[in-house]
Amino acid sequence: MKFLKSQFRIPIEIDSKIAKNGISEKYINGYKKDKYTHLKDKTFLLYDLDAPKMLEKLQSIKNTTLLVSNPCIELWYLLHYREQNAEITCKSCNQELVKVNGKYSKTSIDEKLKEILSSKQLKAWHRAEKLNPFQNPSSTIYLLLNSLLEAKKVG
Repeated sequence: MKFLKSQFRIPIEIDSKIAKNGISEKYINGYKKDKYTHLKDKTFLLYDLDAPKMLEKLQSIKNTTLLVSNPCIELWYLLHYREQNAEITCKSCNQELVKVNGKYSKTSIDEKLKEILSSKQLKAWHRAEKLNPFQNPSSTIYLLLNSLLEAKKVG
C-alpha cells in the first residue's frame, strides 16, 4: 500500500488492518471511532474471495467499496501482464507470476513488479473491467485506482 501512496502523491491514509473473517460493520465502525474523518472519506475493503461465504459477509457491510479479487490479489498483478479469462487458483496465479516476473513473493513487491504495476496499470484496469465481478477470475481493484485518480484531479 505504500507503493500506491507514493505513486499517487495525494493525502490518503491506507490502513492495512487485517480482520480476516472477523470483518463486519461493527468492526469497521469501532476501528474508525477514534480516527479523524472527513465527509469525503471513503472506506475500501480489500479481500481475496477464495474463502467460502466471504463475499456475502462483505456485501452486507454498508458504506464501503469492495476491492475483491477472485481467487486472490495475485490475479490483479497477473492482469498487468496478460488477460486471464479462465478460472484459476491462487497457487496457479502465484506460479504464473513467477513465470512472467522471474520471481514473486506474497510478502513484498519487488522493483520489477512495481514497474509493471505502474506502467501497465491501464491495461490491467481494462482487462479487469471486462471480467464478471466476483466470479473467478475477477478483480475490482481498479475501483480504488478510479477513486485515487478522481481525488488527484480534485486536489
